[in-house]
Formats: sequence, C-alpha cells, structure tokens
Amino acid sequence: DTLWDLAIAAVEKSSGADGKHGELWEKSILFMGSKNGGKTTIILRCLEREESPKPTLALEYTFGRRARRHNTPKDIAHFWELGGGTSLLELIRVPITSHNIRSFAVVLVLDLSKPNELWTTMEDLLQVTRNHVNKILTKLEKTNAEVAAEIKQRKWNDLQRDHPDYELVDPFPIPLMIIGSKYDLFQEFDSEMRKIISKTLRFVSHYCGASLVVFGKCFPNAFSFFLFSKSVSVDPSKPLFIPAGLDSLSQIGPPPASDSDIGKLRANTPWELWKKVFEKTFPPKSLRDLQDTKDPAQDTQYAEYEVDVMRAEKNQELERYKRNASKSWKEMDFDSD
Repeated sequence: DTLWDLAIAAVEKSSGADGKHGELWEKSILFMGSKNGGKTTIILRCLEREESPKPTLALEYTFGRRARRHNTPKDIAHFWELGGGTSLLELIRVPITSHNIRSFAVVLVLDLSKPNELWTTMEDLLQVTRNHVNKILTKLEKTNAEVAAEIKQRKWNDLQRDHPDYELVDPFPIPLMIIGSKYDLFQEFDSEMRKIISKTLRFVSHYCGASLVVFGKCFPNAFSFFLFSKSVSVDPSKPLFIPAGLDSLSQIGPPPASDSDIGKLRANTPWELWKKVFEKTFPPKSLRDLQDTKDPAQDTQYAEYEVDVMRAEKNQELERYKRNASKSWKEMDFDSD
C-alpha cells in the first residue's frame, strides 16, 4: 500500500461513519512545528511527489485527490503548512474553521536535534491552537450543540474510561499527532539526554491524548508500521511508536530528575513540573532567537520582476514621504501663548 492508502485506512478506522462506501472522504490537516523540521518533506511523501522541499512562506496550502475504487468519488485531503516555527501563530486561525472542524486534524512536527527549542515550540503552538479550537466549539454550542458535543466527546475516544489516567489528562480538542523528526541526529546525543527527551515527549503526547511517532529517513516504513502495527515501542534507544491511549503515566514514570531536585521545583500541575525539569537540562532559547527574522520579500524563489520594480518604487516614495514629514514637524511652531 502507498502512504495515501495507509492514511485513508487510518482515518476511516478512526472516523467510523465518515468512511462509508460511496461517500466522499474529505479531511484537512494542519502541519506545524519546528522551523526546518521536515514538515514539507512529510507532506510531499504523503502526496507521493518527487520534489525538493522549499522553505515554507507563512501559511501554505496544497491538496491531493484519489479514487479508492473505480467509479467512486475521489477522496480529498487538504494539507495546510504553517511556516516560521512560532513566529506566525496568528495564522493558525485561518485553516481551522467551524465549517471543517469535524474533519480537521493537527500534526505537530518537532525537531529532536534542537532540544533547546523543543518545549517552547511545542507549548506555544499547542496552546494557541487549543484556544482557537475551544473558541470555535463555544460558538458551535450556541448554533449547533449536537456537533459541539460530538467533537468534545470524540477527544476521549482513544482513552477508555477504566484507564488509570482518565481523570489526570487533558486531551487535545481535535485529533493530534506529534512527530519527532531528525532522529538520525538525535541518535548521536548522550543516552541520558535521549532518555529525557523521549520521556518528555511521551508525557506531552499522553497528556494531550495524541499519537506519538519518532522517525528518521525511513519515514514511509515507520508510517506504515505506526498505522497498522499493534506493537508499542517506548525504548528511547529506538524510534518511538505509541498510538493515542496506549501509554500511561505509570509506564512513563516521574520526570527525569532526582527527588531532591523535584522537591525544589515549584509547580502546580504535572505539566508545569515536566516543563521545569526539561528546561533545567535544556534551557530554552529566547523568543527573539525563535522568530523568523528573514524577510520573505527578499527570497529569490518568490521573485517577480514587475512586482519587485513596483515595490522598489513604493519604498522610495515612502522614504521621501518620511523625510518630508520629518521636515514639516521640525518647522512647526509648538510655542503656546
């Protein structure tokens, strides 16, 4: 089976009625995460496109269509990709709307080779997305309470009521998958560092009710294994494969720190505790370091001669206006009687 076949099968399995024979299958996915973390590469492989990935400009969209059987409607997959790491958070509200939220999913791609950026990137993106989805659900409760209730209940589908952590986690409001990329570079880390990162990813994924998969260059095989294998891989020395709901806090264990260190940390929630333990080993970079400071208008891959010439003229006009305005202000008499 191709990646497309595997993705369709996985969605049909999780969505139930949405995959009935003869009905149109249409889903939307937002890929977000670390800058240069491999989001575009994953999308291209899902669409089976032999292209070299290019830097993502702001928010980009593409789609794929394919018929499952002869003389049947074509399935449609909408792929949105948020570029810039955490610098363009406000754009998250563009692809996720009240019209498509029932068929929307989020994929968070985290670059394991940059652990000092990992927690900030993960937390900021998940928090903004969660807040936006919750606002949509609040509005839906007033206009279509049945749909809102269905979406809220669906987030608990992967966690059985008899699961020991049922009251201790806070599942993401829509389907979420967390992908750890650059595993090939991650393997070169010290074993203790790998352990801390792996355990933290497991906690975050389990707490958010997300599926977790870590892969390197063997993404297609890993994706196939993840979708259809009943096995769970939690060994930090190997790629992680943990479908939503199949992990537990007892199996993950406490945050990787000594009891004395944990006792010194002030945390009101398990999330805060894991954050402080992780950031003690991997101090986060400043917000300025994480911002995408490169001006997309200067990127040669988006060059358009006529547009660039007009832009240059307008920039010159703006500079002349600023100089004239500055002179006008200096010549004004602000003396009062």
